[in-house]
Amino acid sequence: MRAIKMVAFQDLVNYRKPMSFQIKESYPLPPYSTIIGMVHNLCKYESYIPMKVSVQGKYVSKTNDLYTRYEFNNGTKFEKGRHNINVDGYGVAQGISTAELLSQMELIIHIVPEDQEIVQEIYSSLKTPWEYPSLGRREDLLNIKSVEIVDIIERKLEREEYLENDYYAYVPLKYIHYNGESYEESLYNSFENILIEDSAFSTIQSGTKMLINKDYFLENYGTNKNIKNIRLWNKVEVIYTSKIIATNEGKKCEDSEGQFVFLA
Repeated sequence: MRAIKMVAFQDLVNYRKPMSFQIKESYPLPPYSTIIGMVHNLCKYESYIPMKVSVQGKYVSKTNDLYTRYEFNNGTKFEKGRHNINVDGYGVAQGISTAELLSQMELIIHIVPEDQEIVQEIYSSLKTPWEYPSLGRREDLLNIKSVEIVDIIERKLEREEYLENDYYAYVPLKYIHYNGESYEESLYNSFENILIEDSAFSTIQSGTKMLINKDYFLENYGTNKNIKNIRLWNKVEVIYTSKIIATNEGKKCEDSEGQFVFLA
């Protein structure tokens, strides 16, 4: 199985969490849907192309920044003293709000299209993009350090191997195998062939469980004559974690350069 491996960097970025309004909170790594959307834009795809994605990386710190926010209700007429802006008779309120920004983001992304025939096409679109790529907000430019085609393999280990460079990753829960022991009884929380190391005996699980959007489908909440489609998202349960150890008793999913891969 072939994949496109991309190593990238972003200076300041926000991967907005849905339903965060008073402050635009950010995911610690880009969601699968954000990566897939960027790929579709750079490849100029007009319909959904099924693909799997693995993402890992790290950032140095967080900071906050102000941005201009516009608020309006559908059909609300402009009222002087209540609204700042008059748009064709409708009222819009203008104000400021806060966005959470991640600083010095390093990323390693693997993209595996279901149709392996388009691997070269995606590679070319990322290698020589038609516009400057962005990941997150439109202004969050993506500095692509390298793009290459790699093979994804499963290898039986002869020694323990670690996720390097203090990177974090989204590890889908489908990889998790619970061995019957409580977290208080075991120093290690068992994944199928991967172990997540706890720093101490604790009821706190290592990592944060998240629901990450991947792709969506349209569902009609109207009638056949009055169609009202809304997007319903397919979500992936993951653990956002670091300190990942592959033991010599199992196998490791990796690329041809030995990099961990967690496809969802």
